Amino acid sequence: MANLHITDIESAINWWRDKKPSPDGVTACAEVRALAEVYAQMAVERASELDEQAMPPDAFAAWLAWYASTPDAPCIAICSTSQGDDICKGCGRTFDEVQHWTVMTPAEKRRTWHRITTQGTAWRFNRYAERARKAGGADRADAPASAASPAPAPASTPNRTR
Repeated sequence: MANLHITDIESAINWWRDKKPSPDGVTACAEVRALAEVYAQMAVERASELDEQAMPPDAFAAWLAWYASTPDAPCIAICSTSQGDDICKGCGRTFDEVQHWTVMTPAEKRRTWHRITTQGTAWRFNRYAERARKAGGADRADAPASAASPAPAPASTPNRTR
């Protein structure tokens, strides 16, 4: 199983805060509270990642709801792995990640997203950032500012391709 990065937990908390705002400015919805407990524990332990299986079921369900609102694949339809490259110049995924994307867990996909956005070397983050935005893939919460829209808005229909 893959680990969830603390930035994804934070993005999920913020998504739920926008989706179910506090009615009185003090109380938070159940999803925010569940995710906040995980986030706080990670902060206390100074952990940047958490095994997805170690997450309480209510927090994991809240995280999965956030995940479902995000574009799935980083593909921008410029696949250099089909031309023999070990790492795609378009999206930054390895050949194995491209080939196994459809069977990867949400946490495994997010780990890949975190790596490629941290590296920021794929064309989706420079030359073709506009194309990636139009495809819905750069609106991710962890996309670099140069490639992302001003506010990471959830897609109405997740891009579940490739």
